[in-house]
Amino acid sequence: MRSPGAARALVETDDVKLVRGAWKLLVGIKDALVLLAMLLFFGALFAALSARPNPRGIKDGALVLDLAGVIVEQPAEAQLSFGGDNGPREIRLRDLVRAIYAAKDDKRVKAIVLDLDSFAGGYPAAVSEVATALGRVRASGKPVLAYATAYTDSGYRLAANASEIWMNPMGGILFSGPGGSQLYYKGLIDKLGVNVHVYRVGKFKSFVEPYTRSDQSPEARAASEALYGSLLADWKEQIGKARPKAQAAQFLAGPGAAVAATQGDIAAANIKAGLVDKLGDRTEFNKRVVALVGQQSGKAAGSFNAIRYRDFVEANPLPTSGDAIGVITVAGDIVDGSAGPGKAAGDTIAKLVLDGLAKNKLKALVVRVDSPGGSALASETIRRAILEAKAQRLPIVVSMGSVAASGGYWVATAGDTIFAEPNTITGSIGIFGIIPTFENSLKKLGITADGVKTAPLSGQPDVVGGTNAEVDGILQAGIEHGYRQFLSRVATARKMTPAKVDSIAQGRVWDGGTAHQIGLVDRFGNLQDAIYEAARRAKLDPAKVHADYLEKKPSWFNRLVADFGRKDDDEEESAPSGDAFSRIAQQRRAIFAQALGDVRRLASGAAVQARCLECGGFVPAAASGDDLTLMHIVLARVGL
Repeated sequence: MRSPGAARALVETDDVKLVRGAWKLLVGIKDALVLLAMLLFFGALFAALSARPNPRGIKDGALVLDLAGVIVEQPAEAQLSFGGDNGPREIRLRDLVRAIYAAKDDKRVKAIVLDLDSFAGGYPAAVSEVATALGRVRASGKPVLAYATAYTDSGYRLAANASEIWMNPMGGILFSGPGGSQLYYKGLIDKLGVNVHVYRVGKFKSFVEPYTRSDQSPEARAASEALYGSLLADWKEQIGKARPKAQAAQFLAGPGAAVAATQGDIAAANIKAGLVDKLGDRTEFNKRVVALVGQQSGKAAGSFNAIRYRDFVEANPLPTSGDAIGVITVAGDIVDGSAGPGKAAGDTIAKLVLDGLAKNKLKALVVRVDSPGGSALASETIRRAILEAKAQRLPIVVSMGSVAASGGYWVATAGDTIFAEPNTITGSIGIFGIIPTFENSLKKLGITADGVKTAPLSGQPDVVGGTNAEVDGILQAGIEHGYRQFLSRVATARKMTPAKVDSIAQGRVWDGGTAHQIGLVDRFGNLQDAIYEAARRAKLDPAKVHADYLEKKPSWFNRLVADFGRKDDDEEESAPSGDAFSRIAQQRRAIFAQALGDVRRLASGAAVQARCLECGGFVPAAASGDDLTLMHIVLARVGL
């Protein structure tokens, strides 16, 4: 029989063995996880490096423009995502246009293939600029072939400039025209008991209406009808010029009768209307391209000699010779503080301008504005930074992109002259502020608020107890003062009286053509036209200058993530657009994400804003990355 001491020693030995075994197991798991992480990292690194552009590998063939995404002025920074939805791919406008014009004169490019199967669109001005470039390639005699299963309005705006338009016989074109339904939350807000306090100036300043009304106001409707009408007229005119025999306007006005005449065969109706040249699947289309540019050796039938877009862009970089004309890009929502590309953060852009003035030998500055507005404070921060360039006697030329409204126009007032496109969306001169309070919502839950107030503004604005008349009056007075500042900025820049500006302001949105007529814009032209004008104002030869883009260069990690997230041009499309009905269905989740984003913006909308509501209705229900993230969280919570 063992003694008590020997028994204790035996138990202690067993405990030590158990601890040691557990420790070895944990170390083994840790080592396995580290090894797995290293394998994933180096695998991703290899994949990204393999996908990097190879400009020296370009051989004779067709330049493939696979526009699977949305055309933007400045893409957002790539984010690492494992199976998440970061929204549609963003295609930089200036890179795309530069590649198309380079292809026109490059003898290695035998044709351009325009793949619009998953094209998500873009603002009218951006799409028009790409369409013009494609039209010039076609006019040069070089073939441009377009293919899609189902063309959208903006997709057809591009395809109309092709030599041949192909479409899948199972697809079809159904034009929708600009406009559509806007979500209004007044009924929901009332049911929840939320009290939305709105402070605004401008009878056309409709951004706040979704939170205060259940329908569109007569003023907002009139402004939208005028804007959409102008843009639709421009779309029909440009389609008519590119394809005179296509009955696009007629098909837009009466699609039901046209489809009924072919017993529901949408593709046949499109052919009959002259909208499409050929019907065929992708293999048949590829064989047509093979006949023009040759077959890839050792590949399956229909594998044509292709030039990758990324390789071609890399082989045609921006010029760097001659004097530098600085270009600062104000793209996306204008927000306070700092942010990466794709958002116009006031502090970030101001620093880029000031650093560019200090470090670069700039001869002039071009301000490229492509923004629906946002924070009034950030807009003023950007404007003041641009005025520093003016103080150094640099010519300042503003180039409006697709949209330069509200805060975007606030920034534009710093320029000596303003360029825009006829279908640029601009104006919306007005500001507002929104503060939601939840006193009624809390009462429904049996929660009340009370406390000691030592002054009229103690605890104000009180989101749980409600605002008082004192703070309401102050905030409204502040908005009215900000509006007078806005009018003053515009009046000084445009050489008008404040009363004249007020008559065309009030938050109303204008197309570029009308804006030119009423004096908000000086000249029509694109970014390159603005750069040439800046050179002339600096007494330089426009042919001997180059654009120096004042922007943060992506880090090696961001470049790695971007390359890792891209697919090769010759990979099979994993998410084709489908037919016309599929196009409609694809927008449902994005609309849900947009609604969640509107709720988020209401909760964080206390800042004074100069933002345009109508500016968001020209691309298919786009949602921001934050909106999509919020959507995924909600769907996960409800089990969808």
